[in-house]
Amino acid sequence: MIPRYASFGPRSLSGLRAPSLSARPILTTRFPARCTPTLRSWESTTTGEGKSGHIDAAPNESILWIDNLFPLKLSGLLRAPWKTPDEDLSELMKRFENSTLGVLDPINMVKRAIPKNAPVKVTEILPRLKDGGAFVKFTYPADVPVKEIETTISKSLQEQPVRPFFSPLRGVQAGLVKGVPWLEDLHRFPKDRLRVEFVAKDPGEQAVELSQETLYSLFRRYGKIAEITSQPWDSKVLPKFAYVDFAFVRDAIMARNCLHGFVVSEELGGGKLGTRLRMSYESRAKPHRIWDWMSNHPRIVIPIIVALLTGLTVIIFDPIRSFFVKAHVTHRFRLSNSRVYRWLRQQTSDILSFRREKAEHAGLEAVWTHRKDLIDQIQKWLMETAETFIVVQGPRGSGKKELVLDQALKGRSNVLVIDCKPIVEARGESATIKQMASAVGYRPIFSYANSISSMADLAVQSTTGVKAGFSETLESQLQKILQTTAGALTEIGVSNRSKTDSDASLPVDAYLEAHPERRPVIVIDNFLHKGDANPIVYDKIAEWAAALVQSNVAHVIFLTNDSSYSKSLSKSLPDRVFRQAALGDLSPDVAKRFVLSHIDGDEEQQPKATEEDSGEPSEKQPEPKARLDITELDDCIGTLGGRLTDLEFLARRLKAGQNPKQAVAEITEQSASEILKMFLLPGKTTSDGEHKWSMEQAWYLVKMLASNESLRYNEVLLHNTFASSTTAPDSEGALEGLANAELITVKTNNGRPGWITVGKPVYQAAFRLLARDSVLAAKMDLAVLTELSKAEAKTIDKVETELALLGGLPKQPSQTGGRVAYLLAKLEGAQKKVEGYEREMAGLKKVLSSQY
Repeated sequence: MIPRYASFGPRSLSGLRAPSLSARPILTTRFPARCTPTLRSWESTTTGEGKSGHIDAAPNESILWIDNLFPLKLSGLLRAPWKTPDEDLSELMKRFENSTLGVLDPINMVKRAIPKNAPVKVTEILPRLKDGGAFVKFTYPADVPVKEIETTISKSLQEQPVRPFFSPLRGVQAGLVKGVPWLEDLHRFPKDRLRVEFVAKDPGEQAVELSQETLYSLFRRYGKIAEITSQPWDSKVLPKFAYVDFAFVRDAIMARNCLHGFVVSEELGGGKLGTRLRMSYESRAKPHRIWDWMSNHPRIVIPIIVALLTGLTVIIFDPIRSFFVKAHVTHRFRLSNSRVYRWLRQQTSDILSFRREKAEHAGLEAVWTHRKDLIDQIQKWLMETAETFIVVQGPRGSGKKELVLDQALKGRSNVLVIDCKPIVEARGESATIKQMASAVGYRPIFSYANSISSMADLAVQSTTGVKAGFSETLESQLQKILQTTAGALTEIGVSNRSKTDSDASLPVDAYLEAHPERRPVIVIDNFLHKGDANPIVYDKIAEWAAALVQSNVAHVIFLTNDSSYSKSLSKSLPDRVFRQAALGDLSPDVAKRFVLSHIDGDEEQQPKATEEDSGEPSEKQPEPKARLDITELDDCIGTLGGRLTDLEFLARRLKAGQNPKQAVAEITEQSASEILKMFLLPGKTTSDGEHKWSMEQAWYLVKMLASNESLRYNEVLLHNTFASSTTAPDSEGALEGLANAELITVKTNNGRPGWITVGKPVYQAAFRLLARDSVLAAKMDLAVLTELSKAEAKTIDKVETELALLGGLPKQPSQTGGRVAYLLAKLEGAQKKVEGYEREMAGLKKVLSSQY
């Protein structure tokens, strides 16, 4: 509670209530200062007389509000829940009273605020700590207008301002209380916004909503008004109200304490019955100008946000990703490169038997000896500075990867291998990005974020009409990964450069051009695997590789099964000649040595391992089995061919105890089963979206190559199975698809397709095996004849339509005679073909119905 002090009037002392031990000086115009006893010197008046919340005023008595006596920050003391406001304020006022600094006493400032010539007698002072001022009740002569007293006090404060110590710029201000102030002790603290409600003077009467001009004229005298906001016209809230926003909180305090409960008369615009003003503080919503501007300008803000996020990603994640790429290329954290692992491997090499590895190594030695010139040529190319690709082409299973990685790049560090197969076969853009990042060691990668960004971009575009740019295309994502990898490879190439080198001052590209042996090597395996599946991946890899070799950052080696690789690579390096190395099947002599090396390497390890495992002399062990009979190996290798994977398969079967004929027969049967499953089953047509050929076209090639070692390329294209196919009309595309699937091999003559052979040497025997199956041959021939009959039926239908058109002419011109004869001859030829096909089909149906 706030204490109410006994008053000191300037004219008389009759307003004092009872004597008291304490006394205060009185400032008057006629008498010198004197002391007057008081009663209830510390009675609280926080809530007015009798805690009613109002102040009573007798006739010829009025109330003055004096502002800026207390700091508004002290109103926070009223929030303490463990003490009552009365006790806190009493103790505070006791400290003010006992202070030796009289000029800082709030009561002293009240005395100084009232001029000596003012005809007033102060009867009571009611401090209001929460509002930072005090109500001063005074009496005045009946012949003196109270307005004149207010003007006198205000003029005196302007001429001789009273400034408290806590507010040196704003002095004490005074205003006449015109309404009925409400002295409440609620936790409602002053704000710069007033909610002014318009209520009736007496219950049951009707109030009038005041206009903004009327409100301005009433409130402007108390301070600068920032804004007046009337109640919306369609609002149903009662009573009607308006908001008055002041520039300063103390102006709002003075206006509320002076005008609360004021009745606006009819002359002032309050209606016939008058309108009472009821005021309360209102928290003004802080204007979010920055947020409002951002939300109102999405076309400007969204690109800026995207740019900031992109920059933040580059600053934070790019160095981390570059570090992981370098670690992936240099194998810094690979266990096999650690000294401890190598030492353990060396110490345990005599204990642990690596028979299979040694046998395979012994078998490959014969192959590497045969291809030593090719290995030396690749190593020589890596020591040169030519800005072009190295392309190693060969059929699947010819040992391209082993030749390059295990022999040509043996002992060379900083080798990056990118396998295109898992990248191209990945389903969806997120999986493709993840596989590409994994191939180069690019991490962290948030592949799922692209889908989320796409949805967010779509939502923003649908609401704002502008594309936000959150999502990135697959092409841009791959470009980002490859650019980061290129930067890491450049750093790896110059990582061993020392400041003491003679060419240390050279630029990076010039230094790497002068030292080709220090460039990293990039091996791109399975290039053009399923070339039509995801061409963006191959195009981006080829462009990136071209940029690397042209800037002398790295050597690039492509490993591919596709003989038409030059079409794709020439787009990236159109003015360069590629360095090509072609791998074919092994010759019969080398193939025989390869198989024998596999078998001999295994037999050499078998007795030694048996002796070590048993711990007994070798003569006590059973003798090893006799050497396998390989007298028929030459004929079997001639049938099997020189494909490396097939030879390894044969060697494993021979080591398992099979004889060469039996092993080759099983390999042939397995190959025939694979051909039947992949090419000759129903449904292997263009309708599945993956193949460009029909099973009838595949069977024609199988049947013809079973009896011929090669076929003319153009002769195959002119055959009705290809030229008149209804399921796969693109005959050249069908042959290309079958070549990519390795059923056949298309060999060139002077740069153009010349002839067709089997895809693998073992397929020659597999084709013969399939052709000897009379039931399969009858079924497939029946399908081929059915397809040809459909083609001829279409021809007949076209001819008949044209003949009907010509026959419908009113007169038969002589010029149409030749055309009619041609169409009739064509119709006759097609009919004869159909009849021949049907006779053959009848015979094939008998075979199918009589044989299993």
